Amino acid sequence: MEDTKKPRVLVVEDEASLARFLQLELNHEGYLVETAQNGYEALGRISEGKWDLVLLDIMMPGLDGFEVCRRIRKHRDVPIIMLTARDATLDKVKGLDAGADDYVTKPFVIEELLARIRARLRSLPAGRQEGNKLVVGDLVISRDTHHVTRNGQTISLTRREFDLLAYLAENAGLVLGRETILARVWGYDYYGSDNVVDVYIRYLRAKIDEPFTTRLLHTVRGVGYTLREET
Repeated sequence: MEDTKKPRVLVVEDEASLARFLQLELNHEGYLVETAQNGYEALGRISEGKWDLVLLDIMMPGLDGFEVCRRIRKHRDVPIIMLTARDATLDKVKGLDAGADDYVTKPFVIEELLARIRARLRSLPAGRQEGNKLVVGDLVISRDTHHVTRNGQTISLTRREFDLLAYLAENAGLVLGRETILARVWGYDYYGSDNVVDVYIRYLRAKIDEPFTTRLLHTVRGVGYTLREET
């Protein structure tokens, strides 16, 4: 049985020997690893499940890494580390502008790459999980019973409100854009206006924030929304 507690890493690399090397090294470090040989295969794998990190080569046939990164970023906030032999500053800037979180040039020392992976995974602020509950400050979300409380008070939510809140809590501290929220909560086949996200954020704010003294749901203007404790 697959250990779901191990971080899942997708290695996107068209050079088979390097992909296999990375898979073996990461497996040895305790990661669950799958590989994709091109951009289209990578996007398919990304859409099929939840990943904790993506190692993404730039020079690939078909879709290059820049385009794959941009497409991933439309719907997912998974950390992306680009791997490439192209070390020009312009290429690094292009990769980061496409949405990459880090950039490692080939040839690389595997220990450095592993350290960068650990750093990226540590930097992900997420809602604390207790069993099958999500906890953000004094907000407690039970995914089994769909029961939500804040400061001990029960909060009644519709199914869509619950799904939205749970997704925000799973990514607590991360700023999530409207398109990303829409794709993950409403689904990729939703064709309505993305204003529906703003509407449901207002619904949630009225229930989980306004009756209390501190806010958990925050707006980052021009970017999106995040669920976190105020500092």
